[in-house]
Amino acid sequence: MVQAIVGANWGDEGKGKITDMLAQCSDIVIRFQGGANAGHTIINEYGKFALHLLPSGVFSSRTVNVIGPGVALDIEELLEELETLKSRNVPEPQILISDRAQVMMRYHVLFDVLEEKRLGKNSFGSTKSGIAPFYGDKYMKIGLQVNHLFDKAVLRSRLERAAEIKNAMLVHLYQESPLDIDALTETYFALGQRIRSMVCDTAVYLHKALKENKIILLEGQLGTLRDPDHGIFPFTTSSSPLAGYGTVGAGLPPTAFERIIAVTKAYSSCVGAGPFVTELFGDEAEELRRRGGDAGEYGAKTGRPRRVGWFDAVATRYGCLMQGATECVMTNLDVLGYLDEIKVCTGYEVDGRVLKDFPVTRLVEKARPVYVSLPGWKEDIRGISSYAALPENCRRYIDFIEKEIDCPISMISNGPKREEIIQRPLS
Repeated sequence: MVQAIVGANWGDEGKGKITDMLAQCSDIVIRFQGGANAGHTIINEYGKFALHLLPSGVFSSRTVNVIGPGVALDIEELLEELETLKSRNVPEPQILISDRAQVMMRYHVLFDVLEEKRLGKNSFGSTKSGIAPFYGDKYMKIGLQVNHLFDKAVLRSRLERAAEIKNAMLVHLYQESPLDIDALTETYFALGQRIRSMVCDTAVYLHKALKENKIILLEGQLGTLRDPDHGIFPFTTSSSPLAGYGTVGAGLPPTAFERIIAVTKAYSSCVGAGPFVTELFGDEAEELRRRGGDAGEYGAKTGRPRRVGWFDAVATRYGCLMQGATECVMTNLDVLGYLDEIKVCTGYEVDGRVLKDFPVTRLVEKARPVYVSLPGWKEDIRGISSYAALPENCRRYIDFIEKEIDCPISMISNGPKREEIIQRPLS
């Protein structure tokens, strides 16, 4: 059985907690795209963690954690995260790395930083983790796969080819020093040796697991609206966060997918640039940001304050549609207990017309939210473990959103801990 956990919105939906929870009953958890450019916050019996590259199944001793070929593998980040787990008494996790995964190089991060600086006020809000330069190299065919690290002659040859382009840009566009091929060869050959025991043909491993009826869980990074084809381009990431890409980024057949869980917050949040129709500002935004989650609404990777707003049913319906979601999980519902009234965006007004379907970016940038106001429940719901025990107005809020997004809401998170989850009966 293959199931995927993906983001319905801009990312930052609380996917880490849901993955951590479902990993307890999964045999394999796979990261299939992205890199260390976003984080999943997890709170469990070992404490609070922000994972950027490791799959969220690393806290389950029964789970094998796979880094698929679609991932931007920052080896130094991976080793640092593993060391953090060890220092905090987490049992050593089982890790497998695809021999076809491509390697995030230090110069990818450098180019990301230099380009954002060059763009200035027109920058895309990058986390400066090297993602766009990495995927650029991958599709220009000058990237390095993990297997290249184990043959020093091949590694050097690949680096020399990349440097022909990189050095021209460094010297003439950014006025920086050229790459040191000797140093890079030695550094990445040594890093390859440190991960060699974890590297294998993960596609063969996963197809064998399918035949053995293993439970496989795919963990997506970011969300639908950051997809380069279907999101708010150009304010997107450089890999596809859609469940459909899991077949490519993990190496699994599309026919194996049985359950696609789209995660959304009970309100909207976003890190990074781009249109955000329901965004709140001033004291109203700061209050929601301060109350949001266990440590407030701040990016797990960057620490940047997240932009926050009312729930956007237009964006979320589209997000669930593009993910092919079989169900939806709503997180952070407990955060809204302080409000007398809660707004939900049910349409976008663009040039005098009300749109129900999520439009292209140039129209989203002009959109004004059309709101429906619902009464708040003015009650702390943390600790409630059954759907029927939730306040009536709280249940009405969930029911209203479920109808608007046209996707069944199967679980509600009412706190940051793994056990703070409510299973919602579906009709």
